[in-house]
Amino acid sequence: MGATDNSSTTVDEIKQRHESTASDVLTEDTYGHYIGGEWVDADNGETFSTVDPTTGSELAQAQAGTAADIDRAVAAAREAFEREFADTHPDERQRLLTDIAEIVEENHQRLATIEVLDNGKPIEEAMGDIALVADFFRYFAGAARTATGEQVPTGDLFDRDKHISTLHEPYGVVGQITPWNFPLLMATWKLAPALAAGNCTVLKPSEETPLSVLEFCKLADSTVPDGVINVVTGYGEEAGEPLTTHDDVDKLAFTGSTAVGKDIAHNAADSVTPTTLELGGKSPVIIHEDADLEQAVETCMMAIFFNTGECCAAGSRIFVHENIKDDFLEAFAGAAETLQMGDPLLEETDLGPKVSQEQAERTMEYIQLARDDDADVVVGGDTPDDDALAEGAFVEPTVIDNIDHDNDAVQEEIFGPVEEIFTWSEYDEMIEQANDVDYGLASGVITSNINKAYDTAEDLEAGVVWVNHYNDVSPGMPFGGYKQSGNGRENAMETIREYTQTKSISVNLGPR
Repeated sequence: MGATDNSSTTVDEIKQRHESTASDVLTEDTYGHYIGGEWVDADNGETFSTVDPTTGSELAQAQAGTAADIDRAVAAAREAFEREFADTHPDERQRLLTDIAEIVEENHQRLATIEVLDNGKPIEEAMGDIALVADFFRYFAGAARTATGEQVPTGDLFDRDKHISTLHEPYGVVGQITPWNFPLLMATWKLAPALAAGNCTVLKPSEETPLSVLEFCKLADSTVPDGVINVVTGYGEEAGEPLTTHDDVDKLAFTGSTAVGKDIAHNAADSVTPTTLELGGKSPVIIHEDADLEQAVETCMMAIFFNTGECCAAGSRIFVHENIKDDFLEAFAGAAETLQMGDPLLEETDLGPKVSQEQAERTMEYIQLARDDDADVVVGGDTPDDDALAEGAFVEPTVIDNIDHDNDAVQEEIFGPVEEIFTWSEYDEMIEQANDVDYGLASGVITSNINKAYDTAEDLEAGVVWVNHYNDVSPGMPFGGYKQSGNGRENAMETIREYTQTKSISVNLGPR
C-alpha cells in the first residue's frame, strides 16, 4: 500500500484548490477551434467537457469537431502555405520558433498548471514537460537551417558534364494527432519540426487534454502567421478520422496506440500519404548481476512510475538476474510503497491520478488479469484507501511478481503504474523473452560493465536503449520504435527529413 495522505487534506479542500487554480489560469469557459488565426465554433455547434481527473469536475468546454471543421482547417493551412509560408526563408522560421520558445518560457508556470488540472500529472513533472517544450522549439529553431540539399558527384558516362543537386522541400499541409499523456510536449514534437521544415499544420489534440494546446495557441497567436497552426478539437471518429482521410493533407503524424496507428496507416495507404507513427510500447529493463542496486532501483522507479506510468516508453517489464533478484525486489517494492499519491498541484505529490476514470478502470482490469493467473501482487494493486482521493482516477503504484510472460497483462500495454518482474539466469533465454512482444519502442539496461551495456543494447529490438537511466528524451536524440511501435523518428535532425520531400535536379552543362 503506497502512502496517500500528503497533507491531511479533505476532498472538499482539494476541490476548492483546483477550482480556484482553474479560475486563475484558464481564460475561457468554452474554447473554440483555432482556425486561420481565429477562434471559431464547431460547424455543428456542439461542445464537450474536459474534466479534471483529480476531482471529476468540469474544467471547460471545447468544440466537438467534425469533418466540416477539418475541411475549414485544412483550407486555412493550404491558403497560408501558398500565400506565404512556403516561401519563408529558413532564418525567418528560425526566428519564429525562437519567439515561440520565449513565449513558452514566459508562461512556464501557467502552462504547467493547466496540464496538472487537465491531465493530473504532478506539478513538478509538468514543470519539466513545459521546460522541454521550450527546449524543443529552440532545438528546431536551429534545425530550421539544416534542410539543405546535396551535390551528387557524377562521372563522364555520356561524355558530358552534369550537375546533380537535391532540394528538401516541405510537404505543404501536415495533419497531426497527439495523445493525452504529455499534451503540449507531444504537440511540440509534431509542430516544431513541421514548422521548421516550412509546413503548415492542422493539429487534433486528444479530447481528454486539449486545454494547454489551446492556451498555447492564444499565447502564440500574435507571433504565428494566420493559418500556419490550426487546432481542431474533438473525438477521434468525428474529427481525427476525417483528418487522416483528407485528400488535401500531404503528410500525417500520429502519436498514440498501436491499434489507432494501424487504422491511420490504412487510411493513409489509400492516398499514399506518408506517415510518421509513434505507437505503443511494452518496454523491458534488463538488470545484470553486476548492477549497482541503488541505481537499479532509482532507474526502475523512473521507468514505470514517472507520469503515473502513462508513458509509451515506460519500462514495464523488469528482467533481473537471479543472484540479485531478492535484494532488488525488496528494495524496489519498498521504494514503491513510499510514493505519495495525492493532489498533483502540491509539490510533495509523487503520483497524481490517471487521466480519466476509464483509464483507471482499464488499469485495474489488467491487474485483475494478473491475479487471475495467480501472480503475486507484491505492492499496490488497488485504488487508494483515502477519502480525500475518492473522486479522482487514482491507482496505487503496483509491483507484480511471478506472472506468466504470455499473460495479456504482460503482452499488452497497460499505460499505468504497474511493473512486472521476471527473473533470469541464462542471457540468451532472457533476451529472447525480452524481445517477445509486438512492441519495440524503448528499453533499459542496468550494468556497471560498459561492454555488457553495448552488447545488450545491440541485442534488444527497440528504437531507444537507455543505459543506467531511463525516460530521458533530449532534443537531438532520435525517438521512435521498431516492430509495431511505429515508423519514423522524432526529436532529431532526421525529423526534419520526415517533414520534407526530396527533389533531384540534374543539369546538363553541355560540352566543355
